[in-house]
Amino acid sequence: MALMTAAATIFIQWGMYSEPSYDDPNAVDDTTKALNSVNGQLTRFVAQMWLSSDTKLNWLLNFLALGMIYLVLVFVLNRFWVATAVFAIVMSVYAVANSIKMDLRNEPVLPSDLSFISSGNGGEIGSFIPKDSQPLVDGTITMLVWLTVICLILQFVDGRRCVIPFHWWRPFRNVQTVVGNLTRIIAAGASLALLCSFTWTLSIPGTWGYEWAKSWGDSPQLWSAAGDATNNGPVINFLRLTHPKIMDKPEGYSQETMEALARKYSKQAQSTNKTRTSNLTDSTVIMVLSETFSDPTRVPGIALTEDPMPNIRAVKDSTTSGLMLSPGYGGGTANIEYQTLTGLDLALFDASMQSMYQELVPHQKSPYSFNQIWNARYGRTGSTAFHPYYKNMYLRDSNYKKFGFDKFYTLDSKPAITHQDKVGNNPYVSDAASYQNVIDQLNKEQHPQFVQLVTMQNHMPHSGWYDDDNQFWDANISENLSDGERYTVNTYLKGVNITDQTTVDFLNQLNTMDKPVTVIFYGDHLPSDYTTAAADKHNALTLHETDYFIWSNQASGAAGSGVKLDPIAANTNYTSPNYFMAMASEHMNARVSSYLQFLSAVRTDLPAVERLVLGEGGFTEDTSTTYLDNNGNVIRRKQLSKEQKQLLKEYRLVQYDMTAGKGYLAKTDFFAVK
Repeated sequence: MALMTAAATIFIQWGMYSEPSYDDPNAVDDTTKALNSVNGQLTRFVAQMWLSSDTKLNWLLNFLALGMIYLVLVFVLNRFWVATAVFAIVMSVYAVANSIKMDLRNEPVLPSDLSFISSGNGGEIGSFIPKDSQPLVDGTITMLVWLTVICLILQFVDGRRCVIPFHWWRPFRNVQTVVGNLTRIIAAGASLALLCSFTWTLSIPGTWGYEWAKSWGDSPQLWSAAGDATNNGPVINFLRLTHPKIMDKPEGYSQETMEALARKYSKQAQSTNKTRTSNLTDSTVIMVLSETFSDPTRVPGIALTEDPMPNIRAVKDSTTSGLMLSPGYGGGTANIEYQTLTGLDLALFDASMQSMYQELVPHQKSPYSFNQIWNARYGRTGSTAFHPYYKNMYLRDSNYKKFGFDKFYTLDSKPAITHQDKVGNNPYVSDAASYQNVIDQLNKEQHPQFVQLVTMQNHMPHSGWYDDDNQFWDANISENLSDGERYTVNTYLKGVNITDQTTVDFLNQLNTMDKPVTVIFYGDHLPSDYTTAAADKHNALTLHETDYFIWSNQASGAAGSGVKLDPIAANTNYTSPNYFMAMASEHMNARVSSYLQFLSAVRTDLPAVERLVLGEGGFTEDTSTTYLDNNGNVIRRKQLSKEQKQLLKEYRLVQYDMTAGKGYLAKTDFFAVK
């Protein structure tokens, strides 16, 4: 049991490391190379309990945590060799999945990822496995088959059929039977209680699980799941996130406080609406999450002789636009999407909250989202969603139903999404096809509507999909890129170029319509292809900035093509995804609800607020939040003004009430446009 637990601990930790690359390998001595290699990093993680002057027993802590799980299996199944086989299979699958996810997204496996399996999408996850990881998968499967066979043989050979003698039939036949039955029940209950208690308290400071783990060297890095898993162990990181809190109850939270906030912003909304000439629902609003779209020319170290996105750059120059501070790098799409649809901010949730779509929304009865503004006027046909992939990814299917979308069209919906064309060898539906589905929907309904589109064309991994037609093989003159990085970056560059062309074609089609349409277009995050740039911590902020624009067609009247909010006066240079609908209402000169007025007030003083995956250097352990001014400069937490702190306090109150609180605001007119 000890050997199996130790092997599992090492195998899982191994998946957190990757081999380093050097600009000049000859300039690095062999000892340094050995220490920085995967084997060297793994050896250091295990050996630090003897070599470090501080208490660094992280390897042993992960060993004990896995031991708790192993013990539960042994006492619940009451068959040692069967429990051993089950433990080996589960931990090996976890270790391999963890390794692959780290390679793709620089993020370990999280408890919320398990919803992929429970939602029946386990087979689809396999499509994201890179080709170079297939030997690891095949080798692990072979090893597990042999191990399972050996364990089953040992179960029959071993004379001890049960770990603890137990009899279902005639449990009170004699004293020995009663004692055995009670011992088995107590052992199973105690081991399970210990594991649950440790898991439930591991993420909460001051509790026994948190303090006990800390005494063994655990030092939570809640601003970075990857950093936390690398330094404290993937098992501890996983258990830490198993039972996350939504938010701490803000000081002063009460029905009276929330009703006062509703009245305050109701008055401000009424004042704002006196100068507004239209309603949001007079126009169709299309929210386009362009998968992994960003300007490659802003990435440090990337040099190109050809602009991959000249059309979108021109659109940005002519309309409301800027850069969006994204919480993710290489992933985290659903978190960005959630913020755009709800106006809530990832940074204000408890640091243990990793995926609102999987950890929060499934537990809510009536979550608020902006598409409900159109539903209130036009009924359920007021909003429709499209995603050219599978409906249960990130639990979108069930979550969108809670949000009130009438239809959610995907590859496996009934009916399925109509247009599914692809480009070259790209396995994902093209942006052109995705846009055509939206055009069809606009022609289908006569009344304005809210349309949500999450594209897939540029989803990772990028692996030479456009080999026969990729002008960026020569246009990419970046230095110091490995062959592998250059290959994936060139594929991504071509994808960006295709998106650029199809997006302007989409806008041109919208311009021919005689109905007002506004598009909110944004990239959710950068790809994880930029391994050279990501290796420099000073690039962290840049690698979390994507492009956005808000554009209206000619039929939108006063808010038609050519409208561009002043980048300085309107604070549009930098923003975060939670503000998009508030910005769109200003761009459209549309009347607002008290909630949108509130978001506009916060945005005025705090243009961009986000929790970053990689983190911006210089933050202490008590915060994972990055604040930017309109010039993109980082505002340290201690530098926040009294007004900014007050707005953040109100934001926490509003967000708590909408997610973990009593829902007092929903009983007022806070979300209604008067």
